[in-house]
Amino acid sequence: MQADRTSAHTSPVAPIDRASVPGQIVLVLQGSGAPGCYQAGAYQALHEAGIEPDWVIGTSIGAINGAIIAGNEVSRRLERLQEFWRQLETELPPPWSQLTPLLAGVPGFYYPNPAAAWGPETKVGIERASLYHVDPLKRLLPDLVDFALINSGQPRFTLGLASVRSGQMRYFDSRYETISIDHVLGSSAIPPSFPAVRIDGEAYWDGGIYSNTPVEVVFDDYPRRSSVVFAVQIWHTRGPEPESIAQVFMRQKDILFGSRSRSHIARQAQIHRMRHVIRELVGMVPPERANTPEVQELADWGCATTMHLIEINAEPIDGETNARDFDFSQAAIDARWQAGYADASRMIERRPWSDPIDPEVGVAVYASDASEVPAA
Repeated sequence: MQADRTSAHTSPVAPIDRASVPGQIVLVLQGSGAPGCYQAGAYQALHEAGIEPDWVIGTSIGAINGAIIAGNEVSRRLERLQEFWRQLETELPPPWSQLTPLLAGVPGFYYPNPAAAWGPETKVGIERASLYHVDPLKRLLPDLVDFALINSGQPRFTLGLASVRSGQMRYFDSRYETISIDHVLGSSAIPPSFPAVRIDGEAYWDGGIYSNTPVEVVFDDYPRRSSVVFAVQIWHTRGPEPESIAQVFMRQKDILFGSRSRSHIARQAQIHRMRHVIRELVGMVPPERANTPEVQELADWGCATTMHLIEINAEPIDGETNARDFDFSQAAIDARWQAGYADASRMIERRPWSDPIDPEVGVAVYASDASEVPAA
């Protein structure tokens, strides 16, 4: 395997001055399956520019990539990501590269569950009620992830899992809990493909079925900190009108798993603006009332932090089909990795975190596939 998957014609981004970044660096990784190698390419660009995250947040394949990043020393992160994706890739040409993952599984990741042959109505228990087993992934991850390092808190690592019983998202955070391989497997247990995972007796599925781009975690954190957030999103936020049934399936997936991130971001930006408004209003309270318990309680809702949210958004790649989320062919992985590297490199060169933010708003949103996205 080559040392890296970027094009020989791609120039590395010049390193940035960490002191120029206003706040903590947060890396948010969306879920999607095979297109997750786009995130690995984006991380390579960040890594080469000296932008290492203080906090990694992920769901689904983003949780797996995130665990590899958070669970290794800086010098080994890229190497480990390359090894993970090498274990998953195949050299089969289409259509076999798209059919084989469905029929035979993916080496290093999953294989068909024999219990599925008993029929969909057979009660086998939630931990066996799936189309595939992920035993290969369970064996592979301990070789690539140092969970002791993850639980050291540097960087902080958060991953989202959806509770099967309550239907609610739960975020497990290395700041407050001990993260294990079960958390990563649970966060990537997309039903009905992969089985639920039990943690402390509770069954969990892939957090992506609830919130596939969990940027709200950054805004809801307490105490809140000014942040530069790199949200690497692998479902296409924009796309043309489909003209065939196959294209309809592709666009439906994009909207189902990708577009909610835009509405979540807009809502969080609105809430953050209200925090700034509260802070401004509290500053207008007469001195004789400013220190009363009532005003102080209201003041706690205020905020002066700034959020530079940088979306690195995957765009369609020539030849993609509706099978792209399970196309692990070497050609597809190389193309997505290179695209993630190129898109992230452009945003790093742009250095949007240097732009001033309106103090009454506190949030600026930028996207790799557009000049800028309105914050609210």
